[in-house]
Amino acid sequence: MKWKVLESVHLFKEPWLHIRKEKCALPNGKIMPAYYILEYPAWVNAFALTKDHKVVMVKQYRHGIGEVGIELPGGVVDAGETPEAAIERELMEETGFHFDSIERIGKLAANPATANNYTYLYLAKGGEKIAGQQLDETEDVEVVIYEIDEVKALLKENKIAQALHTSCIFYAFEQLGMIKY
Repeated sequence: MKWKVLESVHLFKEPWLHIRKEKCALPNGKIMPAYYILEYPAWVNAFALTKDHKVVMVKQYRHGIGEVGIELPGGVVDAGETPEAAIERELMEETGFHFDSIERIGKLAANPATANNYTYLYLAKGGEKIAGQQLDETEDVEVVIYEIDEVKALLKENKIAQALHTSCIFYAFEQLGMIKY
């Protein structure tokens, strides 16, 4: 079922996005003359619980949809960094919280048809604010703290637009025994 890559060329390279064009031979013998792949670094996000079981989330503007959204803390895995190190760093930078434990609970591909990266999902527990935010110069992130029932309401009311973040929330709810099959 795998395609054989006959030619591959990068059309665009910027720090956050590369675009690759490939010519591929399909298993049925046909040739796909141009298939475009978006190359992104890996991403991480975390359902982050404080010591008193509140959820640490963030609000920030997302230019792609032109809206301020409620999301989980997270971001990009830097070159040479493990996803585990990235989520610990992102939690500290975006929220100023340190967590007693951080456990990987999932790995998803946002769009495996055209994008090459994965998002690693984490459950962080025992959070305590120990520092201020350490944001990049282009970041404007507001930390918001919710009760778990408020997060459930945000999901029910479709107030969390980021699909990878809602997935992480559901994985965390399952890990915490809040979802039964």
